[in-house]
Amino acid sequence: MQITTAKNNNGFTLVEIMIVVAIIGLLAAIAVPNFVRARETAQKNAIINNLRVIESAKQQWALEKKKASADTPVATDLTPYLKGNNMPTAVAGETYNINAVNTEATATLAAAIDGFTQLQITY
Repeated sequence: MQITTAKNNNGFTLVEIMIVVAIIGLLAAIAVPNFVRARETAQKNAIINNLRVIESAKQQWALEKKKASADTPVATDLTPYLKGNNMPTAVAGETYNINAVNTEATATLAAAIDGFTQLQITY
């Protein structure tokens, strides 16, 4: 009588593990640039929305205080017309330029977003 022992092959081979790691790396290489692009687009949209809020507050200030179109408000003039009495906070290190009533507000960016270093809304 001969006794044989059964060999238990329940694990993965090195080649199978390497293929799975390569597939995960390929998917990550495809996904990461899309995440970066989505973040930049979201930042740009938030900055544009902040510019709209500033422009709206500036127009309300000018109407209520009967200011001329060449008058330029400062941030403290606009805070009563903003939610929470606060100027919008920087999303990506940008600075907001309020400008005169007849000139749209602009945002100067610390780093280029989607190739832009300055954003401005126009109606």
